[in-house]
Amino acid sequence: MELRDYWLTIRRRWRLVVMAVLLSTAAAGLLTLQATPLYASSAQLFVSTPSSETSEAATGDQFAARRVTSYVALVTNRDLAETVANELGGIYEPSVLLDSVSATAIPQTVNIEIDVQNPDPVAARDIAQAYAQSLMLLVADIETPPDGSAPPIRLSITDKATIPTGTVSPNVTRNLALGVVLGILLGIGIAVLRDLLDTSISSTDDVAAVTPVPILGNINSDPAAVAKDQVTALSEATPWAEAFRVLRTNMQYVEVDQDHRVFVVSSSLPGEGKSTTSASLAITLAMAGESVALVECDLRRPTMAKRFGLDDAVGTTSVLIGKITLDDALQVQRETGVTVLTCGPRPPNPSELLQSHAMELLVKDLRSRFDVVILDAPPLLPVTDAALLAARSDGMLAIVRHGKTTRDQLAHALERVDSVGGKCVGVVVNLVPPKRGRDRGYGYGYGYDYPYTADDESKAKKPKVPRTPKADSKHGGKRRG
Repeated sequence: MELRDYWLTIRRRWRLVVMAVLLSTAAAGLLTLQATPLYASSAQLFVSTPSSETSEAATGDQFAARRVTSYVALVTNRDLAETVANELGGIYEPSVLLDSVSATAIPQTVNIEIDVQNPDPVAARDIAQAYAQSLMLLVADIETPPDGSAPPIRLSITDKATIPTGTVSPNVTRNLALGVVLGILLGIGIAVLRDLLDTSISSTDDVAAVTPVPILGNINSDPAAVAKDQVTALSEATPWAEAFRVLRTNMQYVEVDQDHRVFVVSSSLPGEGKSTTSASLAITLAMAGESVALVECDLRRPTMAKRFGLDDAVGTTSVLIGKITLDDALQVQRETGVTVLTCGPRPPNPSELLQSHAMELLVKDLRSRFDVVILDAPPLLPVTDAALLAARSDGMLAIVRHGKTTRDQLAHALERVDSVGGKCVGVVVNLVPPKRGRDRGYGYGYGYDYPYTADDESKAKKPKVPRTPKADSKHGGKRRG
């Protein structure tokens, strides 16, 4: 991944990064609140030699400087800890004292600083002072010659330990800052890892990695438009309606040598919006003056009768079993001009009906009557009906759900179509999240600022009547939507 890819990943998954920062900061704050406050007190000692001569004093300073490191090491000596514990009345264990004390040699000096941390500020002062005094006596005892003469070096307390007024731990500002930094790093790491492991289709490159067929449309997510009557929603000047107009325009370049075209609309799995896309595409094509037939081939979960407000007593199944003729089953939805063949009674053997010779004859008959025939087929992965229908049509439109359909699912679905001699003519990406701040435009500074009048709406609702005189005359008034 390049730097730009990381930035795009962070922008796409910024909520994950923010959540990681909030959780990390909250954890740091909780640990800070639960931590025991510690007070620090220190005492300082000076290492010197008793010589008064100038030359001898210089030599003594060098000698003292060499000794400082050794004396610092004595502070962590267990014998010294036991001595300090005894001086404090035995209220502290030597191991506890060793954990709370530290000593350092101040650079470029012969000074030793003893630091003690304790939850009690008075205890911190007492322990530090006791350590300083005990170290001073220990050094004097070690450095005293065997003859009992004065030691060549001595320690003096130059800064006594005092009672601290503020805590040194926990450091709230530092802990929260570390929590924020850790959260940012953790959030970015999780976002990048999730992006690398995420195989869902969310970009043009994801589709191109699976199939070379073009993307004919990107339908953005618009719950308000979907909740409306489809005719009304598709007549409005919204990005959702415009996306279907773009899809309609792109469909003109598919199978251009055919005067009458048949397309199957399907998806990999249920819930990806194939039926909504089929109905909306049919309405949009009819608004442009095309004669359109929408055939419900999803005999397991039919929805078209309810969408168009039509009768579902007879339909595709009725025609396939020879119960009624095609002319008797077709219904024209007056508001859209779309001729719909609903499901009819649900059969116990939908796969056998869709694979029958009667279905082949039905497709041929519809092709001869209409400019465009749209077959709303079942999903490809659960059943093979859509693949078989694609082999009898001019091609299939594969509907994928943005951020939901995976590359493997799309690849397996297209493999089923290829295995029976069918072909996919295009991909439609559905439920694409709109860009923030650009919900009313194309994303390039061009929005829907032109006036949209009532005359425009009436024109959109009065498309060219399809060339199905028998179906229109027989059922136009009886089963209008």
